[in-house]
Amino acid sequence: MEKNGLEPNLNSDIVSIQVEKLAERQRQITAQVKIPHPIEKVWKILTDYESLPQFIPNLAKSCLLEHPHGGIRLEQVGSQQLLKFKFCARVVLDLEEIFPKLINFQMVEGDFKGFSGQWCLEPYSLNIGQGTILCYTIQVWPKLTMPISIIEHRLSKDLQLNLLAIRQRAMELSKT
Repeated sequence: MEKNGLEPNLNSDIVSIQVEKLAERQRQITAQVKIPHPIEKVWKILTDYESLPQFIPNLAKSCLLEHPHGGIRLEQVGSQQLLKFKFCARVVLDLEEIFPKLINFQMVEGDFKGFSGQWCLEPYSLNIGQGTILCYTIQVWPKLTMPISIIEHRLSKDLQLNLLAIRQRAMELSKT
């Protein structure tokens, strides 16, 4: 299956999206999805950083870099067509993992004035065991050359697709 080919039963209405205006050109976007698999499985998918481009739509690159203080540093490049233009955005993020609940990230270099956020994992009960509520929150502050309305719309759509891709990945891995 292609990395952006989601199965039909994964409707877009299962991902909730909230956009909050923090300032004139700053937004906070939160996306949330229920994944019918335990937190440990979802955590393993999220923290396999270099494998993310294999199944996350529009993520062209995700690679670990050497961190000057021994932490986790990650370079990611998103790429997609917007109208007739190819749009790429690069970020270098410092990550803090708090197993199994939280992954915080902060941009240290990149194509935005500011880009930070977190992955939050919470358990929920299923008839057959534990599921995971996966929540992704970003605060984004684009540079003046990037129209905020386009960035806001694009990120909202992408976050929805990304969470569905993670949910799909968990389902695929449970079959193996």
